[in-house]
Amino acid sequence: MGCWSEVELVGQDDAKWRAVKLAADGSVFEVWLDGVKQGEVHWECIGEHNVNNGLMAIAAARHAGVVVEHGIAALCKFKSPKRRMELKGIVAGISVYDDFAHHPTAIATTLGGLRAKVGKARILVVLEPRSNTMKLGVHKEELAACFEGADEVLFFQPANIGWDLSEVTAHMQVPARVYGQLDTLLDALLATSRSGDHVLIMSNGGFGGIHDKLLAGLQARQIQA
Repeated sequence: MGCWSEVELVGQDDAKWRAVKLAADGSVFEVWLDGVKQGEVHWECIGEHNVNNGLMAIAAARHAGVVVEHGIAALCKFKSPKRRMELKGIVAGISVYDDFAHHPTAIATTLGGLRAKVGKARILVVLEPRSNTMKLGVHKEELAACFEGADEVLFFQPANIGWDLSEVTAHMQVPARVYGQLDTLLDALLATSRSGDHVLIMSNGGFGGIHDKLLAGLQARQIQA
């Protein structure tokens, strides 16, 4: 029957709404409407997906009666939700992040945003394939390619997963290792990480409290040094 709702196109090319990134990581971008710049968003979110989400939020708010200027001002005050590239702490110059990403598209976009933010600094990625689709191996054919922005990847192999993560690491272009025990993985992280690194931990669960354990381990290592 066709689409009877009003439609507005949002994008970065010839769409009615456009975002022009002023920072490679997406933390600053211009908002354009019908070829006219409306203002700039300066916020704590990063990544292409967040820029697109922010732009669509402004467009939707305008449709509901909120002037674009107010929409931009609101986004500038927006606080990123928990577990969306949440910085858990910095110890000994090592930044530890928690992110909910648990499928290839989300992993790639989140990692791309962090890479744009930190430049050439080392990024160590830790992934727990905890979602039902991950456990079933639905995404395993796509996983290898989505870590291209990382310098090293550490996988946790849960006991209840139905396939071997080495099937992914065998096809990866970046160094990758699989661990069956959380403590062993944590020890490897502590041994590998160095000042200036960014440790991006991805899981849709608590991951055994690995974030706090890593920060505590880094703190203890710093005191011993």
